[in-house]
Amino acid sequence: MAGPLTDIRVLDLSRVMAGPWCTQLLADLGAEVIKIERREIGDDTRQWGPPWLKDTDGNETKEAAYYLSANRGKQSLTLDIATDEGRQIVRDLAATSDVFIENFKVGDLADKGLGYDDLAAINPGIIYCSITGFGQTGPRATQAGYDYLIQGMAGLMSITGVADGDPGAGPQRVGLAVSDLTTGMYSTIGILAALNHREKTGDGQHIDMALLDTQVGWLANQAQNYFTSGSPPVRTGAWHPNVAPYQPFKTLDGHVIIAIGNDGQFRRFCKHVGQEELADDARFKSNSDRVLNRAALADIMQGHIEKRPSHDWMEELPKIAVPCGPINTMDQVFAEPQVVAREMKAEVAHPLAGTMAVVANPLKFSKTKIEYDKAPPTLGQHTDDVLSRILGLSGEEIARLRKSEII
Repeated sequence: MAGPLTDIRVLDLSRVMAGPWCTQLLADLGAEVIKIERREIGDDTRQWGPPWLKDTDGNETKEAAYYLSANRGKQSLTLDIATDEGRQIVRDLAATSDVFIENFKVGDLADKGLGYDDLAAINPGIIYCSITGFGQTGPRATQAGYDYLIQGMAGLMSITGVADGDPGAGPQRVGLAVSDLTTGMYSTIGILAALNHREKTGDGQHIDMALLDTQVGWLANQAQNYFTSGSPPVRTGAWHPNVAPYQPFKTLDGHVIIAIGNDGQFRRFCKHVGQEELADDARFKSNSDRVLNRAALADIMQGHIEKRPSHDWMEELPKIAVPCGPINTMDQVFAEPQVVAREMKAEVAHPLAGTMAVVANPLKFSKTKIEYDKAPPTLGQHTDDVLSRILGLSGEEIARLRKSEII
C-alpha cells in the first residue's frame, strides 16, 4: 500500500537542516516534495564537505554527506526567485501544492510577493510553514539563528557537560544539530495537524516555527525540575539528575551504561553481585535515597563492575531485567544486532554512486510501509520534469527559461 501522504504535494523553499529534515520526513511518508534550489549553488549544505559521496569509479562527487542526510525522496528544481518570472513559477507551483515550507529571514518572501497572504490568496487551503531561529515575532525575530547559538541560549548547554568542580568541567554542545532536527520534527507534526484541520474545514493556515521555541519546549523534565524547585538544574556530567544509578561505569575492558530505573532493578543488581545488603542500606533503599547518595553508591558499584569485561555485564544484566548496554561508536551502531534487525540502515539507488546508504526512518507502519526509492537529488535533477509535468511547459519554454538563467 502506498505511503500515507502520497496525495500530498510539498513545495520546499528551505535549506540547511531544520526545513529539509521536515520535508524529508514528509517525503518518507509518501508526499511529493519539490525542492526549490538556487541556480548553480543549491542548498548551502551541498558545499558542507568533506566527506563527499563517491561515484561508481570511487571518485569524489560534489555531493556532501551533510546534504545527503536530509534530502532523500525529493525532486530538485533550480530557480532564480530574484526574478519576476522565477517568482511566478513559485506561485504557479504553490497553486497546485498542499504545503509550502520556507526558512528565509522574517519578511523576505513577503517582500517578494511569496508570503503567506500572497499564496493563500491563490490557494486558500495551503499550509504555509515558516522556520526561523526566533520566530515571526519578538525582539530577535529579524536575527539569524543557528543551532549552536540556540543550544546555548535555550539552556541545553547549561545542563550538558562535565559538572563544575570535576576535571574538564564546562558546558558542551550536543554532538548533533538537535535544535534543527527537533524543529524539523515539530514542524512535521504541525503540518500534519494543519492538514487534518483543512480536511475538516477546507482552510489552510500559517505555521510559525522557531528553533528557540522548540529547544525551550524540549527542555521537558529539566524545565519542570526548575519550575518545581526554583533552582536552575546544573550539569551533572554522566549522571542523571533524577535517577540513580543511571550512568556509565568502567569495566575491565571498556565501559557500559547501567540504567536502573526502579527499586526492583536495583535489588536484582545487588543480588547479582552478591551484595544484597546494599538494597536495604538506608542510603540506597529508594531512588530518592540513591540520588542523594549517588557518589557513594557509584564508588561501590564501580568496585564490582571494573573486575569483569563489558560483554559479561551486557549479557548477564539484561537476563535479570537490569538495563545495561554499550557506548557504541558509529560503526558499532550499525553492526548492533538490534539495529540490524530493525533495518535502520537502508540502501537507495543514486545516479552518481549507483547505490548509497541512508539512515532509515524509525517509523514502522503495518500497512503503509516506507519505501526508499528516491535518492537525495543532484542539483536541478528534476527541473525539466517538474516544469513540464506539473506546469505543462513545453520543451521550447523550458529552453528559454534556461537560456534566460531563470532555471
